[in-house]
Order: sequence, then C-alpha cells, then structure tokens
Amino acid sequence: MNRKNKMAQPNEGLAKITRSSKEVIKKKAIGKFKEVPFRKMAPNMVTLMALCAGISTIKFAIIGKWSYAVACIFLACIFDGLDGRVARKLKASSKFGAELDSLSDFVSFGVAPAILMYQWCLHSLPHWGWIFTLMFSAGMAMRLARFNTMLEDTNVPEYWSHYFVGVPAPMAAAMAIMPLLISFDYPELDFILRNKYFCSFLMILVAFLMVSRIPTLSLKKTKISADWFLPLMVLLALFVSCLLTQPWLTLGLFTVTYICTIPYTIIKFIREKRAFEKQ
Repeated sequence: MNRKNKMAQPNEGLAKITRSSKEVIKKKAIGKFKEVPFRKMAPNMVTLMALCAGISTIKFAIIGKWSYAVACIFLACIFDGLDGRVARKLKASSKFGAELDSLSDFVSFGVAPAILMYQWCLHSLPHWGWIFTLMFSAGMAMRLARFNTMLEDTNVPEYWSHYFVGVPAPMAAAMAIMPLLISFDYPELDFILRNKYFCSFLMILVAFLMVSRIPTLSLKKTKISADWFLPLMVLLALFVSCLLTQPWLTLGLFTVTYICTIPYTIIKFIREKRAFEKQ
C-alpha cells in the first residue's frame, strides 16, 4: 500500500502542474483578447461603416428614395478608400480585416447597386431583369475572389503594378448606376437613361468588364511629374467646385470619362508589356 501511494504521489503532482499550466495559458489568452489596442480595431470600424452604407442603399432603393440610395453607395466608396489607408498608417493590417473588407465590397458594390438598378428600371423587364441583376452580383463576387487570390501571387510581372485586372469594384458600381446619376439633372432624358434594354446592356457590359482580364488604370503607385502638379491641382479644384454645385451630373460625367480611358489604358499597357519583354 505504501508503495502504491508513493507511486501515485508523483502522478498527482504532474497532474496538478499540467492543470495549473493550462489555467495560466487560458488566462494569458483571455488577457490578450481583452487588451486589443484601438489601432487594430480602427480599420475594421471604417470597413463596417462602408458595409452599413451599402446595406442602407438597399433600404432606400426599396422605398424609392433614389438620391439617398446613390449617396450611400458613394459614401461606401469613401469608406472603402479610407480603411486600407488607415490600416497602413496605423500598421494594423490583418487577415481578418482583409476578409471583412472583401465581404463589405461585395455587399456595397455587388448587391446594393444591383438591387438599386432593379428597383429603378430592370423590374419592368419580366424575368430577364432579375437575371441581369444576378449576373452583375455574380460578376462582382468572382472579381473579388480573383483579387483576393492574386494578392497571394508573388510572380506578378512588374508592369502590372500600375493596373487593375478588370474594372475595380467601386468603379463597377458607379458605372452600373451611371444612368440614374445623370437622370437626376436631366429627367427629360429618362426615355433613354431609364430604358430597360439600355440598362440591361449596361449591367451585362459591366459584369463582363469586372471578370475580364482587361487592364484598367490604378493610381496607387503612379508617380506624377512636378511640372504637372499645379495643373492637376487646378483640375482638382475645378472638380470639387463642380461636385459641390452639380454633384450628380459631375459624378455621372466622371464615370463616363473613366469608361473612355479604358481603351487608352489598354494601349498603354500593351506598350509597357512589350517594352518589359524586350529587356
């Protein structure tokens, strides 16, 4: 009996040490979870604001408040542009934030504009109107999925650094609602802008541009010559002035201008690709 008790005592001691070490690990984990710094949360809070703006677009589209719905989409664009910059400035980038940003983009730029255009125009096209709505949302989902996978690809050629593959999500949303934007200032053109066939064609075209491998301009790494700095500041001041006086028309024409730059961007990309391959 004494031998058995002596054999049991070391085992009981090891069990107590194991239990105590597990409790210490749990307390440390809980402590770390409770002490998340605010700078880690700030980018995700901005992303959630973008998500809420996108969901609000759906609400205003259902009740027919078109200007409020469009304003929420552009508010989501602003927040979407800010969250990444906030994360880099605060050094708070995380995989969780990247996934949350992708989900927010899908709702704000894939679902909300599609529902808005369906409520505004496409519902008058039986069956097919909803099919085109689904095509736009599906195109956005595939575009975002490809973008996420490309972030992990380290073998991307250098000449791609100034371009997006396909039309980026915020611009795709702006292109889809472009007829609605222009119609605010020119209601007399509703017979063209609100035409169900025209809007259907536009939704299909934008869905194709999103999933295509057409290069579109990215300004993230673009450098500007010092000689062009002051002229660009003047153009920016002019754009802001127009935005304050004629917001819907300015945003609509800005979207049209972006569409017109796509052929130029393709030609520029081909030249840079050929120059890179000759090196």
